[in-house]
Amino acid sequence: MATLSSTHCRSYSPLPSSSCASSSSSSCSKLGHRQRVSVSSVPKRCLAAKVYCVQSQTSSAGRMQDGAMATTATPIENETPFKKLKDGLLSVPSSVEYNEAVAFDINDKEPAVSITVVGASGDLAKKKIFPALFALYYEDCLPKHFTVYGYARSKMTDAELRNMVSKTLTCRIDKRENCSEKMEQFLKRCFYHSGQYDSQENFAELDKKLKEREGGRVSNRLFYLSIPPNIFIDSVRCASLSASSGNGWTRVIVEKPFGRDSESSAALTKALKQYLEEDQIFRIDHYLGKELVENLSVLRFSNLIFEPLWSRQYIRNVQLIFSEDFGTEGRGGYFDNYGIIRDIMQNHLLQILALFAMETPVSLAGEDIRNEKVKVLRSMRPLQLENVVVGQYKSHIKGGVTYPAYTDDKTVPKDSLTPTFAAAALFIDNARWDGVPFLMKAGKALQTKRAEIRVQFRHVPGNLYNRNFGTDLDQATNELVIRVQPDEAIYLKINNKVPGLGMRLDRSNLNLHYAARYSKEIPDAYERLLLDAIEGERRLFIRSDELDAAWALFTPLLKELEEKKIIPEYYPHGSRGPVGAHYLAARYNVRWGDFGADQ
Repeated sequence: MATLSSTHCRSYSPLPSSSCASSSSSSCSKLGHRQRVSVSSVPKRCLAAKVYCVQSQTSSAGRMQDGAMATTATPIENETPFKKLKDGLLSVPSSVEYNEAVAFDINDKEPAVSITVVGASGDLAKKKIFPALFALYYEDCLPKHFTVYGYARSKMTDAELRNMVSKTLTCRIDKRENCSEKMEQFLKRCFYHSGQYDSQENFAELDKKLKEREGGRVSNRLFYLSIPPNIFIDSVRCASLSASSGNGWTRVIVEKPFGRDSESSAALTKALKQYLEEDQIFRIDHYLGKELVENLSVLRFSNLIFEPLWSRQYIRNVQLIFSEDFGTEGRGGYFDNYGIIRDIMQNHLLQILALFAMETPVSLAGEDIRNEKVKVLRSMRPLQLENVVVGQYKSHIKGGVTYPAYTDDKTVPKDSLTPTFAAAALFIDNARWDGVPFLMKAGKALQTKRAEIRVQFRHVPGNLYNRNFGTDLDQATNELVIRVQPDEAIYLKINNKVPGLGMRLDRSNLNLHYAARYSKEIPDAYERLLLDAIEGERRLFIRSDELDAAWALFTPLLKELEEKKIIPEYYPHGSRGPVGAHYLAARYNVRWGDFGADQ
């Protein structure tokens, strides 16, 4: 698949609208009944956005809205080009100015796309969503007639929204070109509407503003719910009844968490489906939009050397590792209600595992891929407490600096047993993976920041060179490492003779280092996922039955941990995590690969 970068993009292909022409039609009470679209429409990816097209087969921000929650996302510094923008840019444009900004032509019948960021004053919107939309606009990936609306409870003018958004926009894609001009054009398309999340009247007022900008064209509308889960349903209800499209499609992007367990997740899905069809709900997991995760299927299904090895016959174990070198840092109130298992393992890591282990899909169509992922999840054993280790970081002094414990966070109860670390052994009971341990671990306040997949192959039977490695056979094990972040790379560890007259072996890496191989900027995951949602491409979003299967694996364990009040193993802030994680791996004759000499 071509990479979305400064020279690669997809053209916007309008999807057919439904026969429901009026937003007030009684037969179209659900959003989905107004804009059912053809799933056979194929999005296109364009080279240089304007030259030629080829057919396409298709990072840890917290959810903080109106001050509801904080985030661990790193603030984005301003780039020089924005400093050159004139103060007049942030004023509200007249209708004439807006029409000029979108190259208005009365004979132009291309559909309009209205993107509404619900919870626009929150950190996720400011630091991820708006910058991602600008990056797509900079690369000519958005449709010709698009408008971005911010919606939140905060009182704010259009100019104030633009001022807020402009502080997070950067020219990271290509600093040499007309970034200041692009910023100006993008900000002219950004507007704001203040309203309550449970007010149909406020959403009806938004609807009037959207119609003014759409100029009588077929209207396609995307709502991004960058808000806490407890107000999802109110916002969807109001958007459905008061602000959905009357003659195009309407889609809603829902941020995780999708419930706390099987029951709450099912209740959330049932409530959403009162107002939405399943094909309108885009449950976003930003890890699925990361370049190396999307490359998993390419690596496996387009390289003959890997597919025959992808089974229990040659793979000894698979490790999925996620670690952060910082604690909750202000997110304690949110995090304590969910914990590391719900926050990272049940969604991010489990989704990667399903993509890694799935059978070859019928095609690269979204539903075919998601069908195979569901089969993997349904083949897995529910997690048992004996195969899980939980931990919580404690205070630690290093280099004269005191690092706080998890419970030192003022938003966290002093007696909290919420895990900030978890390691687990999972098993897939099917013919391909029977008996292969999938080891998963995730934690905060650890020694390093990383997210990677490590595939350890079996030992060579009757290896002639065992004596050269001594008793530690793991030193002779081939290992494939897919580093998702940071510093993206794929490398294969092989045994190699050290040049010289003697017979001395060492482990060498066949290394694909993305920064060295590709000069192009790797897009943020939100850019890819937002573009997919606009185009109706669903393969990187989570289907409801997929979500049910994922929660079925973890819910019994989560309930047992809470009911038995399991005390987590404490580990120092900045360490490698609980010792228990090593005993868990050793039980299956495995050593965690992230402690190897290559790190």
